[in-house]
Amino acid sequence: QVQLVESGGGLAQAGGSLRLACAVSGSSFRINAIAWYRQAPGKQREMVAHISNSGSTNYADSVKGRFSISRDNAKNTGYLQMNSLKPEDTAEYLCNVRATIWNRGWQRESESWGQGTQVTVSS
Repeated sequence: QVQLVESGGGLAQAGGSLRLACAVSGSSFRINAIAWYRQAPGKQREMVAHISNSGSTNYADSVKGRFSISRDNAKNTGYLQMNSLKPEDTAEYLCNVRATIWNRGWQRESESWGQGTQVTVSS
């Protein structure tokens, strides 16, 4: 399994920006895909952005043109740049990582979640 540590959440004003980071650690792994999800109180968890191993990205309609997902393979870190924030972006944001992990004699796919980071946007 890999471990995820998220950072970068906090309070922003409407129209402002925040950048989230998701640092991945472990032994003998390769990150395949990184995604960011969010969950607001009383609402279902939704995928915000996804980046594949090839670098292709996709976004929820609600954040297209405002959010940008990226990854730094050398640092094993994923990022979510959030611009033009709106009060409706307020939620807990969670990083999701799909990776291949291996050890002597075996290899398997894994999926891990970060602990979540709160983003609050005031109007």
